[in-house]
Amino acid sequence: MKKLLAHLAGNARPGAKSDLENQWLVTAALLTRAATINREMSEARQEALRSVLQSYFGLDDHTTSRVIEESAAVNRNAIDLYHFTRELNKMFDGEGCRQIIQMMWEIAYADGNADEFDANIIWRAADLLGVSSRQRIELRQQVSAGRAAFTGVGFGRTQSPILVTVAAG
Repeated sequence: MKKLLAHLAGNARPGAKSDLENQWLVTAALLTRAATINREMSEARQEALRSVLQSYFGLDDHTTSRVIEESAAVNRNAIDLYHFTRELNKMFDGEGCRQIIQMMWEIAYADGNADEFDANIIWRAADLLGVSSRQRIELRQQVSAGRAAFTGVGFGRTQSPILVTVAAG
């Protein structure tokens, strides 16, 4: 795994990262891939990516920035979703994989409605992570409903409960 991550990141120092850091990096790389599936990452999606990583992993601002920067390099060198999901399946149990899919929905909805490209990549990732169609749809509905229930901060945007919690904290 460490050798794969070093290769994906173009890093010649195998074993340089801890298992925990590898969790952060691979998760962030998958989330970055999803956030940029059909366009450059919007500011809203960038904010959502930061927020979900900080919320889920308890990262500080500096560490979050570093992980996002490194994940962009990993994402550029990855061929497909399988490279990410194979590693994530080794790192997380079923609940952890479901939380990753929830994070993907949070980012997809960050700048409005998730489109067909977002839905497709999340469907493929969920399938590779062993998250059932029913669970994936429930997670989408939860995120969508949560966004509808909360009026966002500034510019009339709607923001999900997880992002509101992080912003308030």
